[in-house]
Amino acid sequence: DAGTRMGLPPEVAYQLAVGTFIGASTLAQRSDDPPQVLRERVTSKGGTTYAALTSMEAAGVKAKFEEALFAAQKRAEELGREFGK
Repeated sequence: DAGTRMGLPPEVAYQLAVGTFIGASTLAQRSDDPPQVLRERVTSKGGTTYAALTSMEAAGVKAKFEEALFAAQKRAEELGREFGK
């Protein structure tokens, strides 16, 4: 959505978003280094990745991801009890 709001055609925005996630996932999967180290290697202070990460940190994105994971865990436990009867 953000890509199209920036003026990209929807198919280009989609391909860029998917490519970013595939690239990051593949790098993490193939590396023995922790994700934090990989992120530091691709983040130049004052660069575009730095700007994006700083923006997300300020918006509380990390906390929201953690909230989402705990909500999913809670629901999984509820479903496990329901179906375990």
